[in-house]
Amino acid sequence: MASFQTPDYSHLTQQDYENVYEPAEDTFLLMDALEQDIDNIHQLKPSVCVEIGCGSGLVITFLAKILNNSAMYIATDRNAIAAECAKRTASQNHVVVEVVTSDLLQALQPQLNGGIDLLLFNPPYVVTPSEEVDSSSIASSWAGGIDGRQVIDRLLPQIPQLLSHKGIFYLLVLRENKPDEIRKAMANMGFQSEKVLQRKTGPEHLSIIKFYRDPDR
Repeated sequence: MASFQTPDYSHLTQQDYENVYEPAEDTFLLMDALEQDIDNIHQLKPSVCVEIGCGSGLVITFLAKILNNSAMYIATDRNAIAAECAKRTASQNHVVVEVVTSDLLQALQPQLNGGIDLLLFNPPYVVTPSEEVDSSSIASSWAGGIDGRQVIDRLLPQIPQLLSHKGIFYLLVLRENKPDEIRKAMANMGFQSEKVLQRKTGPEHLSIIKFYRDPDR
């Protein structure tokens, strides 16, 4: 398997990280999962790749680089400062990413419905009080509310209408998010799933789950 370099993010400063999630173990796990699954991604030949909650823009930039900038790349973040950082990260690494300030994909619907071939989401997954989820501070980048699922559960019902017929969805989850429950909910919506990669980082047990349409549904 080819080994791909982490995109350059040396342009980001500590001042940026006061407002934008700094790349951490979960960021690198998602990139490692994409690298591990690269043969399947190449076979997919995605035309439209989207990341929700892009933060610094490192993951969508990594995807664009490993696919040789061969698709349309779109990223969203509800934090306008993060969106600006993501634009800078793409530029720093000579890839083209359209970055939009949006809560989930609201600003791009219904235009993107049925058109996303590859969807990425490293959500706010930490178990926190519900009121932290909509915080205007940096906490909103990790605060997931009850079971760390409040943001995840808002997105999941939209997946069937967002993905193309061949589309795949990579979701990062924490063990406390009850991944088996998520997989069952997605199965009820007609999706098969598999765990691509998992890792224990300090007290956190993180996994990347890939979802794709059940051909028999």
